Amino acid sequence: MNENEPPLTPFNAREAIHLIVLTGLSGGGKTVALRALEDLEFYCVDNLPGSLLPHLVQAVLQDRSSRRRRIAVGMDVRNRGEDFAHLPTVLSELAASGVEPHLIFLDCRDEVLIKRYSETRRRHPLALRGVSLADAIVEERRLLRPLMAIAEKVIDSSDLNVHQLRRLVATGYAQATEGLTLMFQSFAFKRGLPLDADFVFDARCLPNPHWQPHLRPLSGKDAPVREYLDADPMVGEYFADTARWLDSWIPRFEQDDRSYLTVSIGCTGGRHRSVYLVEKLAAHYRSQREGVLTFHRELE
Repeated sequence: MNENEPPLTPFNAREAIHLIVLTGLSGGGKTVALRALEDLEFYCVDNLPGSLLPHLVQAVLQDRSSRRRRIAVGMDVRNRGEDFAHLPTVLSELAASGVEPHLIFLDCRDEVLIKRYSETRRRHPLALRGVSLADAIVEERRLLRPLMAIAEKVIDSSDLNVHQLRRLVATGYAQATEGLTLMFQSFAFKRGLPLDADFVFDARCLPNPHWQPHLRPLSGKDAPVREYLDADPMVGEYFADTARWLDSWIPRFEQDDRSYLTVSIGCTGGRHRSVYLVEKLAAHYRSQREGVLTFHRELE
C-alpha cells in the first residue's frame, strides 16, 4: 500500500469480508473459477490491480444496501509486475484489518495449456511477436512463482473438465456461504449420465422444442423456448413435482452436514427441456437460499 494512503479502517466481526484472489497460468481456468464464485454470490472483478484491492474492499463494505460480504478478484500476467511483488503485503494488511483473504493458484501442465490454446486459437498474453507459446508459458511460470509459493491452495486443472473445476472451487469455498451448496446441471442422455450426479431426473417425456424449426437452434435459456414450455401444463406439473420432492429432501441432506448436492436433469439433446428446468429450479432456490450453481454440460 502507498505510504501516503490512509490506513484501512478495521472491520467489525459481523461485517467480516471473505476475499478470494484467483491467480495462475493463463488458460488454467481462472474465468471458470470466477464464474463459480459469482454463482455463490461473490462480487467478482477480473484483472484488478493489486494496489486497488483495499479500495475495493472498502467500497463493498461501505455499501450498506448490499448483502455481499464476499469478493473474488482475478489477477494474472496482464497485471503490472509490481502488483505481484506487493500482493503479499497488501493481503497481510487486509488480514490485519479483519478481512479473511484466500489466495488460490490455478496450475496446469504445459502440454495441456498448449493444447487448449491450439483449440481455442486464443493468443497467450505474453506471446508477443517472436515469442513462441512454449516460451511464453515458461516466462509466465517464472513471473508467478512467488504467488504460487504463498498460495493457500494450488489447483491443477490439467485433468479437470469445466464442471469438475467449478465444483472443486465451489466446494472448497462454499464455507463463505451458509448452508448446503446446490448444483443444478443439464445434460444429454445420448452422451451419457454425469458421473458426479447425486440425483438424476429424466425430462424426455416432456414436449421437445427440437421439433419446432424456429426453436431448434435456440436453447432453454432463450425466451421463445421458455414461452413454449411454459405454455404446456405437463411441463408445469413436472417442475412443481420436482421442486416439491427436492423441497422435502434437501433439508434432510443439510441435517446430515452435507456441503454439496448435485441435481442433474437430462433430456435427449441437453439443449432445451433440461436447460429450461435447470434454470427454473435454480431461480426458484436462489429466491430462498445462497449457494446455488448451474452448469449446462452440452452448452458449455
